[in-house]
Amino acid sequence: MMDERKVLCGANSYTQKYYFNEEFSLLPESIRQELQILCVVYVEDVGGILTLEYDREGNLEFRVESDERDYLFDEIGSGLKIRQIQREKADLLESLELFYKTFYLEQKK
Repeated sequence: MMDERKVLCGANSYTQKYYFNEEFSLLPESIRQELQILCVVYVEDVGGILTLEYDREGNLEFRVESDERDYLFDEIGSGLKIRQIQREKADLLESLELFYKTFYLEQKK
């Protein structure tokens, strides 16, 4: 059975690390670098942990977590930053969803 969610990439401001799921190594290096920049800049600006995850239908979603003791985490800024990314990177995000639906969801059927 297919997992509910599949992580594409993420960044963690607490450990100062970036993660890319090598299962998606078919993505061009330029896209991978753009994703890394997107995630790292987000956590540097807002804090917390950001992951980009595919849901069951192949929609790419932003998942944000923060340590409950992190009083510097900017929850309002987080929402604003995500909307800004979704607006400015709409083509990239749409392409990533199409990529996943084409190469991963079709294979699972």
